[in-house]
Amino acid sequence: MNIESGTANQIANQIDIIYEDEFLVAINKEAGLLVHRSWLDKDETRFAMQLTRDAVGCHVFPVHRLDRPTSGVLLFAKSPAVARSLTEAFTEHNITKQYLAVVRGYMPEQGIVNYALSFKPDAIADKFANLDKPAQEAVTHWQRLAQVELPFAVSKKH
Repeated sequence: MNIESGTANQIANQIDIIYEDEFLVAINKEAGLLVHRSWLDKDETRFAMQLTRDAVGCHVFPVHRLDRPTSGVLLFAKSPAVARSLTEAFTEHNITKQYLAVVRGYMPEQGIVNYALSFKPDAIADKFANLDKPAQEAVTHWQRLAQVELPFAVSKKH
């Protein structure tokens, strides 16, 4: 692929690459961006996979996925072999994902959310899906990282 430098800079400005080496590229996927082309939205023209490919100048292969409304780190491999190896590691839970969340309100020091996820079919995407799927186990352990109090020294509008 031969991309003129001006075009490459324009593409790089469309996608936030946060890590790259000879095997991997990680991007900060914005909410609303599809990972790859999908018949779920035939009119969409921007995809994380194509934008990343164009920015780094080689084919990329998603190692995991993030739903369209989700923002966060999305990892691509630069070869099918690396993608297979990492996908297998994710599947076997040899790689873990860790999220940081901004929350509002009171949070105890730590806790566990244990709430099974039931299957809610989409009328279009899951037309042929098995509707008798059992709920999937979903357990999340969390720990509060910091609590900061910021009293105002002077009463002014901020």
